[in-house]
Amino acid sequence: MNIAEASINNRVVTLTFAVVMLLGGLNAFKGLSRLEDPEFTIKDALVVTRYPGASAAEVEEEVTDRIEIAIQQLGQLDEIESRSVRGMSTLTVSIKNQYDRNSLPQVWDEMRRKVGDAQGELPPGAGPSLVIDDYGDVFGVFIAIYGEEYSYAELKDVVDLLRRELLLVQDVAKIDTYGEFVEAIYVELERDRMAELGIPTSAIIRELTNKNIASDAGRVKVGPEFISIVPTGELNSVEDFESVLISPGSSSQIFLRDVAKVHRGYVEPPSTLMRHDGNAAIGLGISTVSGGNVVVMGEALKQRLIELEPRIPLGVELGLVSVQSEAVTEAISGFVISLIEAVVIVIVVLLIFMGLRSGLLIGFVLVITISGTFIFMGPWGIALERISLGALIIALGMLVDNAIVVVDGILIRIQKGEDATAAAAAVVNQTAVPLLGATIVAVLAFAAIGTSDDSTGEFCRSLFQVVFISLGLSWITAVTVTPLLCVMFLKPPSSSADESDPYASGFYRGYQAFLRGCIRARWVTVTAVIGMFVASLWGFGYVDQSFFPPSTRPQFMIDVWMPQGTHIDDTTRAVEEAETYLRKQDGVTHVNSLVGQGSLRFLLTYTPEKQDSSYAQLIVDVDDSSKIATLIPKIESDFKELLPDALTYGFPFELGPGANGKIRARFSGPDPTVLREISQQAEEIFRADPNAKAIRTDWRQRVKIVEPILSEQQANSNGITRTDVADVLLQAFQGFSIGLYREGDLLLPIILRAPEAQRADVASIQNLQIWSPAAQGMIPLRQVVAGFETRFEDEIIMRRDRKPTITVFADPKTGSASVLFNRLRPQIEAIELPQEYELEWGGEYEDTANARGPLMASLPIFIMMMVLITIALFNSLKEPLIIWLCVPLALIGVTGGLLATAQPFGFMALLGFLSLMGMLIKNAVVLIDEIRLQRSETPDLLTAILNSGTSRLRPVAMAASTTALGMIPLLLDAFFIAMAVTIIFGLMFATLLTMIIVPVLYAIFYGASSDPVESASATN
Repeated sequence: MNIAEASINNRVVTLTFAVVMLLGGLNAFKGLSRLEDPEFTIKDALVVTRYPGASAAEVEEEVTDRIEIAIQQLGQLDEIESRSVRGMSTLTVSIKNQYDRNSLPQVWDEMRRKVGDAQGELPPGAGPSLVIDDYGDVFGVFIAIYGEEYSYAELKDVVDLLRRELLLVQDVAKIDTYGEFVEAIYVELERDRMAELGIPTSAIIRELTNKNIASDAGRVKVGPEFISIVPTGELNSVEDFESVLISPGSSSQIFLRDVAKVHRGYVEPPSTLMRHDGNAAIGLGISTVSGGNVVVMGEALKQRLIELEPRIPLGVELGLVSVQSEAVTEAISGFVISLIEAVVIVIVVLLIFMGLRSGLLIGFVLVITISGTFIFMGPWGIALERISLGALIIALGMLVDNAIVVVDGILIRIQKGEDATAAAAAVVNQTAVPLLGATIVAVLAFAAIGTSDDSTGEFCRSLFQVVFISLGLSWITAVTVTPLLCVMFLKPPSSSADESDPYASGFYRGYQAFLRGCIRARWVTVTAVIGMFVASLWGFGYVDQSFFPPSTRPQFMIDVWMPQGTHIDDTTRAVEEAETYLRKQDGVTHVNSLVGQGSLRFLLTYTPEKQDSSYAQLIVDVDDSSKIATLIPKIESDFKELLPDALTYGFPFELGPGANGKIRARFSGPDPTVLREISQQAEEIFRADPNAKAIRTDWRQRVKIVEPILSEQQANSNGITRTDVADVLLQAFQGFSIGLYREGDLLLPIILRAPEAQRADVASIQNLQIWSPAAQGMIPLRQVVAGFETRFEDEIIMRRDRKPTITVFADPKTGSASVLFNRLRPQIEAIELPQEYELEWGGEYEDTANARGPLMASLPIFIMMMVLITIALFNSLKEPLIIWLCVPLALIGVTGGLLATAQPFGFMALLGFLSLMGMLIKNAVVLIDEIRLQRSETPDLLTAILNSGTSRLRPVAMAASTTALGMIPLLLDAFFIAMAVTIIFGLMFATLLTMIIVPVLYAIFYGASSDPVESASATN
């Protein structure tokens, strides 16, 4: 008793199994997690170390280099990129691909220990280093809190309320803010008054520091009680600051208010600012717990915000920058509709070509297979997202392959008069093993991406997982549920002479005649196919290359780069002009501005720019994503006049891993001056190309610095050090922190600085007063400073794997980056580099290589497995060779399709081509298995080949047609269109060739004669 007989004889069990798959799958579908795009692990962490007062070069040599040496001891390390700026070192540490989200915490702990060990080697004043290992966290909900009539302090109260309350909402992991100012207590000293009274700054610092230190006065035993002693005198308000008594060194004392103005404010300048539709705002980012449901969290947040509405002041608004739950719901709904459309298309095709009963039967098997797939997605941790749902659409055609072969075989036998049960048993007995082997081969075609460890492999992994589940279930249902349904519903036709031969129609006779002619002219046929293949190889050179396509998100970014060193206030003024312009543009609905740094990571594929006062980013919402392609060039052109001092470039969001700066030329070498000279040559080449934009370097421009020239002799005689001079200058303009003021759970810095009028007057630097310990009084700074010189320095120094590296960026104005890259590459590589200097390409070229590298490394293993399975199926070398000779022929259709539709051959198209391998091998396996069966029943080899091609024409053509037509909904999706085109054109053309070239090659390999009599003799 084979599987089919067991399923038919135990029909109650089989039908129950089918119903459980159907209903259980529908129920499982409701409980699956939902995401817009699949998650992938960002295997980067930041190590931030402050070194106040040090130049970028000093930071690089004294801090960055030492921490890099410590981190390079990690065996898990992939690469280090460092950014040294004045006063701060930032290292971006990337870990090797084989370490996943489960093992990364242990890696970060080990790295934290290495960084901790290096702290003792840092210079005085540097550190401690801060390790940020949640750099990849995604804040799926990012909102702006603003109100025209409200002060920043009032907005902050609302933000504090929302942060406190929303942290308790289901599935919320953490909440972070953007553009939140730090409060401070400012003590603005009147230097002339201090000089007159002979009060050194150190006396004020000493008094304020002592006043606000928590001091332990111990406890005393009073009877049975042990009572704490708490002396008064701490500072509890701004008024308390003003009443602090200062001793100028004699017996007299004065109040602080006599020589200083004390007030409460915010640290200036702020490091980041946010604006929403022209209003000052504070950003609030909310992330989901690992494994949480972003849609459930989104609904819970909405409900909680409704409940909190009475506690939010009237006029305070919440502007939406990104709400992932809404995007996910919309994306999932769109994809589910596409899936339903694809299923309907497949079933309609089946009804037309297989008949009503057969079509409905296969359609039902398809539905329970898809439904059953949902049951296994949850336990495997697969969410409903773009890739997993797209995988179901891709697999649709393959899901019906097995059922088509079984139903067609049973239907033909029933039409010949066989009993339905016997026919089902015979067909399943004949096809079960070949179909299983072909199914495994089809699954293995996706296995390379499913086992890849890099971010692209992780991003696309659910493609393999869903195909594995669904194709496995399709084979199970094909040999169990399908034969039972055939016995129950397929009826034998009314007997007649014409119906006794199901292949007597003109269509089948025409195919046989054509195939006979191709076998007769076999070498002409093979030559013609080889010629088409060579032509496709040549044509493929004209197909554009890409990584991932841009998103259709109705939102785009504009980067604004003011000259390096621009104050954040001036950058903000430029942003305000840009906002006014943008809000007048047709189709623009909202404008969010982020000044001083990139946004919180509200999308997994978004990489925020690091802190820089000269940088701003505008996130522009539009009512229709199709307007972005025309808006970006117009905005870039108009901004050249509106903001002539700024570099401004627009970019759409990406659908997969990747970032702006798709073309990146990285030059490494020891001398920064030489690196800048080389980069200038590269920039000139980039600018000379009319299709290049966003051209800049990551070192930016050199900036001015003012150097007070210390007169060593005068300084020594007055007991003044370099540090004393630095403190006076810092206090005179920017101010410096001298301690902390405790207020409840707040710790506010106490900042000493000059009054605003003096801070704004740079000429007053000559008249600054400095305390002289030798003279026991204030003296003019000019007595110990011989003069002031202005020079230029590198404010940013980038290193890659401990080598100074400058990167030149560019992006294409239109078209794919690969075309521009191929045009620029030979010109850049022609630059003559001195010894010890080298060029390395980054950007999309590197991303593509990194994504394809692991894929291509594991692909030979899976191809070998596929080859071994085909050998095991036939216990032969000739037949597998015939099959594999046909696989490359898919390139003929792929090249034609991509060129005809102007689609690039990107990463998704590559996956589509790999899936084609499995589909074609599956079709060829079914055909050759039938030839083997026919040879055992027919002595004439040519007749066996012709009969096999005829009998397998409908199931193979139907399998290819359903797969290709089921792809139609994906042609409307920007992410999948290249893959859909690859599969549709490649499969249709390759299937046509399979039904011709496989029989022709079989005739060549086994010496079939064009004459049936000779062929029979050769076979005997």
